[in-house]
Amino acid sequence: MLFAIIDIETTGGNPIKDKITEIAIIIHDGQNIVNTYSTLINPNIRIPFEITQLTGISDEMVKNAPEFHEIAKDIIEMTENAVFVAHNVRFDYAFVRAAFKNLGYIYQRKTMCTVRLSRNVFKNQTSYSLGKLCESINIPIKSRHRAMGDAEATAVLFSKIFQELSVNDIDWIKKALGVSNLPPLLNEGVLDKIPEQITGVYYFYNANQEIIYIGKGKDIKKRIEQHLAIGSKGSRRALKMKTEIADISFESTGNELIALLLESDEIKKYKPIYNISQKKSRSIPFTSVYYKIDSEGFYTLYVDRYEENKEAIFTSDSAHKARELLYSLTEKYNLCLKKMDLFQFQGPCFYHQINKCKGACVGIESIESYNHRFEQMIKKHSFYHESFLLIGNGRHEFEKGVVWIEQGRYIGFGFIDCTYNDVGTEDLKACVKKYPHNRDIQQIIALHQKGYKKINLKNAQKKTETF
Repeated sequence: MLFAIIDIETTGGNPIKDKITEIAIIIHDGQNIVNTYSTLINPNIRIPFEITQLTGISDEMVKNAPEFHEIAKDIIEMTENAVFVAHNVRFDYAFVRAAFKNLGYIYQRKTMCTVRLSRNVFKNQTSYSLGKLCESINIPIKSRHRAMGDAEATAVLFSKIFQELSVNDIDWIKKALGVSNLPPLLNEGVLDKIPEQITGVYYFYNANQEIIYIGKGKDIKKRIEQHLAIGSKGSRRALKMKTEIADISFESTGNELIALLLESDEIKKYKPIYNISQKKSRSIPFTSVYYKIDSEGFYTLYVDRYEENKEAIFTSDSAHKARELLYSLTEKYNLCLKKMDLFQFQGPCFYHQINKCKGACVGIESIESYNHRFEQMIKKHSFYHESFLLIGNGRHEFEKGVVWIEQGRYIGFGFIDCTYNDVGTEDLKACVKKYPHNRDIQQIIALHQKGYKKINLKNAQKKTETF
């Protein structure tokens, strides 16, 4: 078995926005070093001063260094059929995977963490950071915080770990491959059953097979790995949840909107202990936004408590958030603060004073012009009274996901096979499974319609859709 002992230096600690500036790879066969590789990498972003102070790597040093795409093939070939080993492997592996993902390549290797191994072999150490651990067990580090210097020290540590282990311990290491981030109760094969790049909803179970958390993701495997990779700096709640995860299941939805809708409904149904938001059904919103016509004939919106027989345009978690929304819409559509019940003083509203209101408050703009713009705003940002279908990707190539809204109320979602390209709107409605309508659902649909095909159901019952 080969082990690729890897250390990287980066521009920071976030693999999404930060980049690799140096990488070192030492190929180890469990007894001896058989190959080495090291290079600086041009990250094409500025290296922060504090990082340069720590590593000694400056913008000038990497200016003429190869970019990651130029050395990516070397990394793939060197680490092929090898275990990815690092001190705190989560950090190094996440950066390398992210760098390859930016190239459109999915990089996957089994992983091994020398921090975890050291805790089992060199017990009761005051610290398991590379510097302090190596000092404690007499491993010299030639160039601390440089990739090859740290990789060489990790290779010596790796050899010492193998020297200390019995045959049974080595069997334990083999079982530990790739599961350095797994919770203690979770079987190592569970993650292997979850496909890459699947959009959907996932479920965490405890040892009693009770659902303790429900989440959603555009790439649920990646999202689950983020949960499991949480380190000592994570919140107490997140760390506690991780220790209780004994099983994981998932449901593919094909698109993010249906994932959000299913997640919301499932959280309300099961009320998992580690989900904080959306547990309440909230069938009656706390705050609503209504419209009326004022004494002069202008349309206006106002915030009030929910009333069962009044038709709300928007809903919100609080009156404060609702008013913030009104301010935003008033500014975006050059409406009048006074007509929107947001300005109580005499004279022109503040927006008119700064040329954002076209003068409805002082008789300059006509009722017809103002109300036309108001109606455009309502049409774009509210679906009250509308009946329509939203069509998105399904769970496989020849399937579509369908969300149905009838008279502003959520009916549910479903999936339909579109292999033959002759699907009518009645067929689309028939595939929908009914789910409860509530405030959370209304907000999800209002905020996530972009990117989905919208079919207006008015006079469209007999129309055939082509996908």
